[in-house]
Amino acid sequence: MSSDSTSADDDQSAAGPESAVETARRQLRRAAGHLDIDPNVVERLMHPKRVQEVTVPIERDDGTVEVFTGYRAQHDSVRGPYKGGLRYQPEVTRDECVGLAMWMTWKCAVMDLPFGGAKGGIAVDPKALSESERERLTRRFAEEIRHVIGPTRDIPAPDMGTDPQTMAWLMDAYSMQEGETVPGVVTGKPPVVGGSEGREAAPGRSVAIVTREAVDYYDRELADVTVAVQGYGSVGANAARLLHDWGATVVSVSDVTGAIYDPDGLDPNSIPSHDEEPGAVGRQDVPETLTNDELLELDVDVLVPAAIGNVLTGANAHAVAADVIVEGANGPVTTAADEIFAERGIPVIPDILANAGGVTVSYFEWLQDINRRAWSLERVHDELETEMLAAWRDVCEAYEARDVTWRDAAYIVALSRVAEAHEARGLWP
Repeated sequence: MSSDSTSADDDQSAAGPESAVETARRQLRRAAGHLDIDPNVVERLMHPKRVQEVTVPIERDDGTVEVFTGYRAQHDSVRGPYKGGLRYQPEVTRDECVGLAMWMTWKCAVMDLPFGGAKGGIAVDPKALSESERERLTRRFAEEIRHVIGPTRDIPAPDMGTDPQTMAWLMDAYSMQEGETVPGVVTGKPPVVGGSEGREAAPGRSVAIVTREAVDYYDRELADVTVAVQGYGSVGANAARLLHDWGATVVSVSDVTGAIYDPDGLDPNSIPSHDEEPGAVGRQDVPETLTNDELLELDVDVLVPAAIGNVLTGANAHAVAADVIVEGANGPVTTAADEIFAERGIPVIPDILANAGGVTVSYFEWLQDINRRAWSLERVHDELETEMLAAWRDVCEAYEARDVTWRDAAYIVALSRVAEAHEARGLWP
């Protein structure tokens, strides 16, 4: 599953956790400090264009009516239509959606895609709903936000708690109201209704590509590298399998039940992902089992946190023994941990670059929908490789020219593009 998300810094001491929007604004200010940008543009980017808040009533299977709250935050569209996921999670809030929408603006910009950033969702536990209830919820939500989405306005995609089927329901609901089939209103759909081949695997594929390039950047051979992957879902499993196929030694993977470890290497292709078979990781016959926390502290060349946000914190960053960290999940490294890794000289390749394969192939899907012409899986892979390598080179150039962290370099690339577009377009009176 792709995603487009963020990190709330849980190391913020007495003040409590930093919200997603606070983190996003702080990172914006930090990046702006490296660039000669009109402060008025920076001030505009501190705020979303709009946040739509709606109530979503549905009839439950037992005949009762329950009302949920939904959001769609649209941050910036100076470079193109808004783009970002829809999540169904109990913790969804307005501020979270705003922060995540800001991250999507940077992610699209660092990949040089003609999109801006958006994010949305419903505060609901999708596991507590039947399939028919999820369908009714999605169709009603589509109706509530129909006037702010569209193929040239705002294009949702799957995120936490949603999937290709959710997108198919949303596309159908929107199309029925429009009186014509509009596949480009969402991405991440099943290919049979206009989705793209390779879309679900794309975030993991981009993590593998960026890991390969980072290993090469630090003058290492992939065949000599050990890798640990926390989170063996869609992103982690696809990244682990590709890296294994390219010659790396994947020594540890994990799911919610814990981690498995074999210093001689695992075969990720023989281990079902959490999406394919929940709990399969823990049922493997391996030399050693670990906790998820212990996996993070393994002495490996590359650590890929690909599960959830905020797993590498000020509390455990000093114990991390990896040489390089590549963010597979959205926001797995908190601010305090980032600072510790910088002091220790451990490179952290940021999520807005590493897992941007999801939104990049979403862009490919959007192009296919607009042109009514499907691409082959081979073409999707080739185009993704091209786009990821171009973004990697751009971030490398900023990293080397400015003597900053990899995260700062990615934000500098992204912000410079967004700011340049704002300065070119000006401010409507």
